[in-house]
Amino acid sequence: MPATGWGSSESVQDWRGHAEFDVSTFAAKIAVERDLVAALRMTLWIDADAAPREVKEICFRASERLKLATVLVANQRVQLPPGYAHLSAVRVDGGPDVADRYIVEHAALGDVAVTADIPLAALLVPNGVVVLDPRGEEYTAEIIGERLSVRNFMDGLRTAGVETGGYAAYGSREKQAFANALDRALTRAIRTGGHRAR
Repeated sequence: MPATGWGSSESVQDWRGHAEFDVSTFAAKIAVERDLVAALRMTLWIDADAAPREVKEICFRASERLKLATVLVANQRVQLPPGYAHLSAVRVDGGPDVADRYIVEHAALGDVAVTADIPLAALLVPNGVVVLDPRGEEYTAEIIGERLSVRNFMDGLRTAGVETGGYAAYGSREKQAFANALDRALTRAIRTGGHRAR
């Protein structure tokens, strides 16, 4: 039988000489198994106190689809929906900074976190955690410093009594932007192999 390259989709004889398999199908199965292993090694973290309900629901569906460990952290009791095997919740005592500290201490390189808290994002990004806000923006190393400076400036204005306004209402456009950003972030994280073994 002529030699067949690994890139071919032709059936080739197994090296043991007693089984045939389709190389393209075999390679696809290996890729799926590799991605599943990567998913099992990463965690999706949700800063749950302020996350919109729509954001949580998108994360829940992604968790179930990818069999991805997903942890909601809050300083109040979180009611988990039934039927999602990979969800868990952590309730911390104290203010919101306590929840932030818990996520910082437990999130690892290659994990994905969802938060609108820019100071929290500024602590996670340098540790190699992919951070998304509920409107679909990814806080990268290139922009997080600027975002933090602007946030601190605006916070100073509010403290001084200046009316700075707020975000527009959370609607279908923001929901879709977040869903797309989460899909991209999780796909990229899984394909790069997740993070180091815990």
